[in-house]
Amino acid sequence: MFEQERTHTCGALRDTDMGKHAILFGWVHRIRDLGSLIFVDIRDRHGVTQVVARDNEKLLLLAKQLKPEFVIAIAGTVERRSEDTLNNKIATGEVEVAAQSITVLSEARRPPFQIAEESPVSEDIRLKFRYLDLRRERMQRNLNLRHRILMAVRRSLDEQGFLDIETPILAKSTPEGARDYLVPSRVHQGEFFALPQSPQIFKQILMIGGVDRYFQIARCFRDEDLRSDRQPEFTQVDLEVSFATQEIIFAIVEGLMQSVFEAAGESLDLPFPRVSYAEAIAKYGSDKPDLRFDMAILDVSDLFAQSVFRVFRDTVSDGGVVRALVVPGAGGYTRSQVDKLADEAIALGGKGLVWVRRGSGGEVQSSILKVAGPETLEKLLDAVEAGKDDLVLVAAGSSSEASGLLGQLRLRLAQREGLVDESRHVLNWVVDFPMFEWSQTENRFMSMHHPFTAPRQEDRPKLDTDLGSVRANAYDLVLDGCEVGGGSIRIHDAGLQARIFQLLKISDEEARSRFGFFLEALQYGTPPHGGIALGVDRIVASLAGESSIRDVIAFPKTSAAVDLMSGAPSTVSGQQLRELRLRTDS
Repeated sequence: MFEQERTHTCGALRDTDMGKHAILFGWVHRIRDLGSLIFVDIRDRHGVTQVVARDNEKLLLLAKQLKPEFVIAIAGTVERRSEDTLNNKIATGEVEVAAQSITVLSEARRPPFQIAEESPVSEDIRLKFRYLDLRRERMQRNLNLRHRILMAVRRSLDEQGFLDIETPILAKSTPEGARDYLVPSRVHQGEFFALPQSPQIFKQILMIGGVDRYFQIARCFRDEDLRSDRQPEFTQVDLEVSFATQEIIFAIVEGLMQSVFEAAGESLDLPFPRVSYAEAIAKYGSDKPDLRFDMAILDVSDLFAQSVFRVFRDTVSDGGVVRALVVPGAGGYTRSQVDKLADEAIALGGKGLVWVRRGSGGEVQSSILKVAGPETLEKLLDAVEAGKDDLVLVAAGSSSEASGLLGQLRLRLAQREGLVDESRHVLNWVVDFPMFEWSQTENRFMSMHHPFTAPRQEDRPKLDTDLGSVRANAYDLVLDGCEVGGGSIRIHDAGLQARIFQLLKISDEEARSRFGFFLEALQYGTPPHGGIALGVDRIVASLAGESSIRDVIAFPKTSAAVDLMSGAPSTVSGQQLRELRLRTDS
């Protein structure tokens, strides 16, 4: 039985500790065998310390038997490293421990990949052996950052008067958007719980219950197709505020994000820019615009309203638009490169792409020069203020089609041309979302956010006349072109909530079945309230410089929603199925 106690972590020793007796626990990081002198680097999550074994044959023999990833205990005296072995790359680089004893606590098989080096490893292997991947510096750094961010969240919201309250994980299925994960009840045969997609209804009920300011680091579950920024289970900072206005929510969240960035060693400028949904779609082709670079999309419809180029002229006369994107520094593209851009536009779903630029002699060059004429194209280049080294891309169609295509190209070309300043972060609000969006498959209007979002006060008369133009009192928080938060001011009037359900073609019977307890609660004195949910995984990934949220989650699922380490999901025994009165088709 090993009973020694650790005196220091492997990242703690400094030159002020020289002469002290130290006991370190950790993993063998590296070994350098020089015969009569053996250096062993010992690692824990706090850092690495160099240990030297010498002048003791028994100790040297034991050190020679060590292998990478053995778990060991080292006892010895802290000494200063010789001048030629100082290492300013690590915090403990001025000292080493002269070993007096080495105890092997656990041996290790040879790992399937390097732990001490960040050599490339396929993600499937990393996830299968996640317990080994977690030991690597990258994952240790990311998890440490995640911890600091969550601690900053708790401190900030506690200082602002929020209560941390847990809401149920086993809840009622109220699907609206993504599919629920269902949990069969053994006690109530044929009935099911659902894992929450968010604590939405519960946090609104907390406002009805007089809690005033609630928050939770909430685990949420959605059975949807996965991407690099989605997981079937994820974490969000969920908060709700009574008597809230949009401005109150913005001030709370901006202060919170400032604390989060400080925890990551970065700073933020306040307040965050605000962009309306309509402006974001028109100027950036996206409701989550990346504002780290300019390249706004410009409307040039007027230039082509009377143009001899029939395709653009007819588009404008039919109510469509012509929009342009200036790509700085891309004027020198070869003809092959601009042709590839046109092919890329088609692959992205565009109907076509026009390019315009100035040649080396200042003459206009364009894919539509012969049919549009140089005069109109000269006016275009002047109108968009294109420089001699710039390339102008033009698309026509509906507003969403033209800007949507140019918006995708904007992001791709900015990355290729090095126009994105990766060293900075930009947060912005997107506001004034449409309240409803038409679903062709459902043949009805759907909530763009969720059915508990309040319409803007001035748009409420349009609920009876023009649903498509009603704006929601909703807002998204965008970080570097990624949506990291979404929220709204909620409906607090039972009559208005019932009206919204009717407009969404949710029958009274269905509304009572799915939301009856909530509709009843609204009738007992509900304060105006609003809130937001912030995606922890996406925020941490951005601040960690990771392209996938899987690299900031300890135990993520693959893109196929599989845990390669544990083998989940898996089959269960017949006995378990019989207790639940379930059966599988296979």
